[in-house]
Amino acid sequence: MSYNYPIDPETWSKEEIVDVVNFYSLVEQANEKSVKREELLMAYTRFKQIVPSKSEEKQLLAKFEKESGYSGYHTVKKAREAQEGQKISVNN
Repeated sequence: MSYNYPIDPETWSKEEIVDVVNFYSLVEQANEKSVKREELLMAYTRFKQIVPSKSEEKQLLAKFEKESGYSGYHTVKKAREAQEGQKISVNN
């Protein structure tokens, strides 16, 4: 893709940046193809450990959606509503 992920390199460690980028990547995959429900929810849990503030989460996900066109909020919501063991595909 030809856009930048919203990250905070001044505050986050390299490992945290990798984990946040992994979450964004899984959101993309869920919108373009499909991902395992558990994998997406685990990545979101890690994202929330790095970004515990609800307002900061909203800001980052809004920037991500503006850049990519994919809603992290709706993707995670769909994953939470899915049955255990299911694959998540937002557009299907």
